[in-house]
Amino acid sequence: MLVDPGATVVDTALRAEPDPDAVRLGPGDVPEMPDLVARTEPGPFRRGTVEMGTYLGIRHRGRLIAMAGQRLRPPGWTEISAVCTDPDHRGRGLATRLVRAVAAGIRDRGDTPFLHAAPGNATAIPLYESIGFTERLRGRTLLLRAPGTPPKDGAL
Repeated sequence: MLVDPGATVVDTALRAEPDPDAVRLGPGDVPEMPDLVARTEPGPFRRGTVEMGTYLGIRHRGRLIAMAGQRLRPPGWTEISAVCTDPDHRGRGLATRLVRAVAAGIRDRGDTPFLHAAPGNATAIPLYESIGFTERLRGRTLLLRAPGTPPKDGAL
């Protein structure tokens, strides 16, 4: 499957650190996760995506209002994906805190964090650059799956 053109940004100076308010998300959180994705449109996310790596979220009054997690893992690298914040809670640095927390786990494993961002996203790429990512690549991403191996539970 050919994914829309975008930019890849790579961690070059990110201050990665755990966040005390971030909670690990799992299969029990799946009903809320696609709802947040639908409100924020961070990019591809399916019900099984949560099984591809660690996903962290921040809740407000019990409701999931922000999340980020791990998806693709080429050797030595891990993609941070589904970075999103409920529109009613933007501007509070929640996405930055989650990106830093997810990146801390990636670095602990010895991998380098990276992200994909749509080139037309006027806020994402400059934000990622301001917190320590550097744009490295623009273009299309080709996702391949071995013949006869359907995606697990809708995961990419």
